[in-house]
Amino acid sequence: MGLFDALRGRTPQVAPNLDALFGISTGALTLESQLDLVSSGQAGLCFKAGSGASEKDNDQSITDILSVDAASGHVSLTTDDLGFTWVVITDADVSSLATRLHGANATLSDHGYGPRLLCAAFGFLPKVAPGEGEVHMIYLFKRGTWYPFAAQSDQRRNNELELRVRSFVGDDLPMEKDLSRWMALWNLPVA
Repeated sequence: MGLFDALRGRTPQVAPNLDALFGISTGALTLESQLDLVSSGQAGLCFKAGSGASEKDNDQSITDILSVDAASGHVSLTTDDLGFTWVVITDADVSSLATRLHGANATLSDHGYGPRLLCAAFGFLPKVAPGEGEVHMIYLFKRGTWYPFAAQSDQRRNNELELRVRSFVGDDLPMEKDLSRWMALWNLPVA
């Protein structure tokens, strides 16, 4: 990045850190043993949709790239309320989810879409209902950190559960220290 880019307010694009996704396997064991939370069998990858005609063509390319795996019925593409695109992968095994999500991330990065990757989400449910509630473990690609998101009804968060999850999985996963980055992701397409 040059001086003129800095003066114009442009920032360099940060490459996503993909390998830390595999830590979710160890984190899932801790969530189950300490909080009775088990994988929902779904994980999702969120990326920015493009704007303009050429970017829309790129979005179609992304869909084409990932549709090879979607033919097996385990991958779906959806757009959320804010216009972000999600690749949702279904697999009962958390390690397989992490591997498949890493594969989708790597595929997108190899095709030049790495800077558009935003986050990944892994769903966890109480082993015995109702439990303390659902939790999504969110991975921020650009920061290489995780945080828990526990949604309740009426767009409220279960902050106590989120902090408990952090205290238990903090040794397994690099947790985001800046709580202001623990964004609420309402209406996630990941169960």
